[in-house]
Amino acid sequence: MSRFLDMVDEPSHVKKLTLPQLTQLAEEIRQELITKLSVNGGHLGPNLGVVELTLALHRVFSTPYDKFVWDVSHQVYVHKLLTGRKNRFHTIRTTDGLNGFALRSESEHDCYGAGHAGTALSAALGMAAARDQRGSDENVVSIFGDAALTNGISFEALNNIAHTTKKFIAILNDNEWSIAKNVGAIAGYLNKLITNPRYNRLQKDFGNWIKRLPKGDIAVRLGHKAEEALKGAVTEVALQPSHSPLGGDGRGGYGSSLIFEEMGLRYLGPIDGHDLPLLISVLEYAKSCDFPIVIHVVTVKGKGYEVALQQPEKFHGTGPFDIGTGAAPSVKPGTPPNYQDVFGQAMVKLCQKDSSIVGITAAMPSGTGLKALEKAMPNRYYDVGIAEEHAVLFAAGMATMGYRPAVAIYSTFLQRAYDCIVHDVALQDLPVIFCMDRAGLSANDGPTHHGLFDVAYLRCVPNIIAMAPSNEDELVDMMFTASLQKHPTFIRYPRGAAEGVPIKDVPKLLEIGQAEVVQNFSNNGGKKVALFGLGNMQKLAKQTAAKLAEDGCDVAIINPRFTKPLDEGTHEFFGKAADLVVTLEDHVLAGGYGSSVVELLADRSVMTPVVRIGWPDLFIEHASSVDHLRKKYGLTVEKTIEAVKEKLAATPTETQLRFAVG
Repeated sequence: MSRFLDMVDEPSHVKKLTLPQLTQLAEEIRQELITKLSVNGGHLGPNLGVVELTLALHRVFSTPYDKFVWDVSHQVYVHKLLTGRKNRFHTIRTTDGLNGFALRSESEHDCYGAGHAGTALSAALGMAAARDQRGSDENVVSIFGDAALTNGISFEALNNIAHTTKKFIAILNDNEWSIAKNVGAIAGYLNKLITNPRYNRLQKDFGNWIKRLPKGDIAVRLGHKAEEALKGAVTEVALQPSHSPLGGDGRGGYGSSLIFEEMGLRYLGPIDGHDLPLLISVLEYAKSCDFPIVIHVVTVKGKGYEVALQQPEKFHGTGPFDIGTGAAPSVKPGTPPNYQDVFGQAMVKLCQKDSSIVGITAAMPSGTGLKALEKAMPNRYYDVGIAEEHAVLFAAGMATMGYRPAVAIYSTFLQRAYDCIVHDVALQDLPVIFCMDRAGLSANDGPTHHGLFDVAYLRCVPNIIAMAPSNEDELVDMMFTASLQKHPTFIRYPRGAAEGVPIKDVPKLLEIGQAEVVQNFSNNGGKKVALFGLGNMQKLAKQTAAKLAEDGCDVAIINPRFTKPLDEGTHEFFGKAADLVVTLEDHVLAGGYGSSVVELLADRSVMTPVVRIGWPDLFIEHASSVDHLRKKYGLTVEKTIEAVKEKLAATPTETQLRFAVG
């Protein structure tokens, strides 16, 4: 028997199905998600939770004319299945396959690309304003999660919606989770709305009532006063004082929707995000409104797959897994630990020995490894939600009181807090430690998640210390060293498995700004090549050195360790001694570590040519593996050797230079 999913090739086909058929389609989509993502991994839990919501959106609206703007957009897998991409869905997050997020270049149905939280409301409002300017009538729908409300940008947008447009639909997809459990006052506020006892008594009657109303004509039939009653039917308890012994929120009573109302937005909900008829009716109503409206939809992350329901944090974004058990493939014996886990264990040990150290994360306890600290010493752990700017400012405040906060944020997400780094931490020279996971590539996630810009955006900032470990043991040394500094310190390290280097029982205190000479010149008479491999590129430097030695070159290997302050003495010495300097970095070439070496040698009038190996001036796409992308863009032993030989062949000898001058 063929599936309804096989019959849906474009959104218009969704409109032709009956409600029972849509219900069956929802189950087919869940099975498709589970089956396909078990092979390559992906954001399973969030997408299982928005199946009915996505179906209802495509039933009521018509993309690409109408616009869906998804916050983060990791929950667009269902949208992709319904918009002509189901035959390629098995390729998602793999080389030359579908992107794991909304991507404008991938489909006309993806009106806005994303990958970071908190962007949807502002972007959608910009689209609505543009629509109003040109006098068209498309609907703009912003779908944002409850976790996005911990992000300040969302509130900046909410503050402006009613002043900017009269027609705007915002859907609050509330599943109580970002990646980890949501934290803070906003999470508590939304919980009050959905757990309000009087709301629960009204919900069933309200749902049955609205389903009976003719589709597409709700606002006309109700009229303005009745529309107010419609809103009040669900939120009357929120707008009245409560005598509940559970306590109030101080803004109009227990479970108040006043936070949205005061911003000029009509609030409707909470409604069951898995009730298709109800969702369709409410969206039809919202479509007819001539005022901004927020629809609070309650969904279950991981719905339809018991394993994902039991482990929502793991299945937010998962690798390959066994469908029956949810277990990941067995790790091969001898596989090194992941850098994030090394960091997490080191944080526990540092906090046990130094009472001034605390850990701070922006909704990424597992991804950063700080989950270990939360379990071992919860009183020394802070999760501030998806609020990177707040995390940095919060750390700055603690640092003024004698603490040394360690802020663990992915390199790509730390970009969002750049002004806070400059203005609040560096300018005041505060001892905040920044641990930047995912520096380099996050291959499956793609350009929104690659951490390829941090060396460039940090090396121009005064007062800071910036480091990059070549292995897991050196990472622990750098964390220990950072904990003893009186200045802002930054440590960048990649995603995934470390190098397999044993970690010392007692970490070593590193001299600030001092590189490590791993291998000096042997003076064998061959061309002298100095290889400077930053961080995880040290492995590539050693492999390249071995190949060059086979060709008779005299090779030195240097581990820079620091990008700021740069070890000027070591770089100048090898710059003068070598026939060629090679820098290797898991970072864009523009403004990166190699650029700083070129600048230094130029300032010291050292004329030795420099070959820089790194990422080009492009946004690097997603792929199945880092190795694939390195091979494509030339970050390999073969390409490095090719560049070295080409440069050596083109470089004039000392005799030729004297002849040219004389």
